[in-house]
Amino acid sequence: HLHGGNVGFSNKVWTLVDSGDNFVTLKLVSEDGDEGYPGTLTLLLTYKVENDTLYLDYDGTTDKDTIVNLTNHAYFNLNGEGSGDVLGHELRLNASEYLPTSDSLIPVGESEPVAGTPMDFVNPKALGAEIKADFPALNYGKGYDNCWVIDGYEPGQIQEAAELYSPESGRVLSVYTTQPGVQVYT
Repeated sequence: HLHGGNVGFSNKVWTLVDSGDNFVTLKLVSEDGDEGYPGTLTLLLTYKVENDTLYLDYDGTTDKDTIVNLTNHAYFNLNGEGSGDVLGHELRLNASEYLPTSDSLIPVGESEPVAGTPMDFVNPKALGAEIKADFPALNYGKGYDNCWVIDGYEPGQIQEAAELYSPESGRVLSVYTTQPGVQVYT
């Protein structure tokens, strides 16, 4: 199940629970059996802006064992809207392994090293530098659409996953998470 089924949570109506000058909290209840998943899942999502930082906080509870892997699909062009593509942006990932997938983009097994492949962003590299390389992950995703395994992951500990830099604008985006991986989609 890629994206949670036929109707993802992004296509559902969330309820406003709370809001303030710098935050909003939304709620969604996914009933037992929704998209074939067991258990009633109650989700809270808080967006908060503080000191030039955007925080997304997810909280979910369920009444049965089920699978939950929440994310968002934020897209960033550090040169600004309407300024062209992001292939010149330089990406650095705190990840020396990635998850290979099938041609349907579902992970197929153990992680693999990025060294010597177009998947290597341990040192900063332009997103477009190898995006057209003849490599299974790039062919399946029509560019980058993979999960990288964060080096030194410790459950519950926030750590840097990625840094994106635009040589054109000088802007930098730093991504931190408590999760074990980071998905890059171009």
